[in-house]
Amino acid sequence: MATYDLIGEKVLLEQIAKGNEIAFRRVFDLYKTKVYTFIVGFTHSRADAEEILQDTFLTLWQNRYTLNNIEHPRNYIYTVVRNKTFHYLKQASKSEKLMKEVWANLKEDHNSTDDLMHLRDSDRMIKDALNMLSEQKRYIFKLSRYEGLGHEQIAEQTGLSKSRVKNIIVEVLKFLRTYLEQCAGVLGLVAWFMEN
Repeated sequence: MATYDLIGEKVLLEQIAKGNEIAFRRVFDLYKTKVYTFIVGFTHSRADAEEILQDTFLTLWQNRYTLNNIEHPRNYIYTVVRNKTFHYLKQASKSEKLMKEVWANLKEDHNSTDDLMHLRDSDRMIKDALNMLSEQKRYIFKLSRYEGLGHEQIAEQTGLSKSRVKNIIVEVLKFLRTYLEQCAGVLGLVAWFMEN
């Protein structure tokens, strides 16, 4: 297990601040796998994880002139990636189409052990969050996300109005987003300590 070279990474950031592309590539190579795995753990989408990964390092490059002031490079990089990932989850909770893609990705088969572990952890977190909700909210959310029914079909099946069904789904998505954001902070910290 590699040790964390705080001084070496600070030097790399200082070189990046001066526009050194080789130093930037070294930092990218140093973090890309860990950051990618972290993102996949929350998005369950390889394509979205790659996009967030690229966006993270693009932000790092665009803000390179401020990197001289960074005392803990790893903390800075994980803060950027965490914020990018949370932004993705926030957008996912706002966009029904994107949320359906997230749920579809949760059901996909994953080959690697790491992916399977992250999938199980995320699935467990979602189930834990859903178990905190009323039976009605869980049922409506299950019909929407797991059975793929539309608002009108759910309204017919439950006897609720279409607008009430929509409101319940929005409430559940907001609750899930908040719950997952809280868990993400804890899991990121755990993952952080496991790497050292």
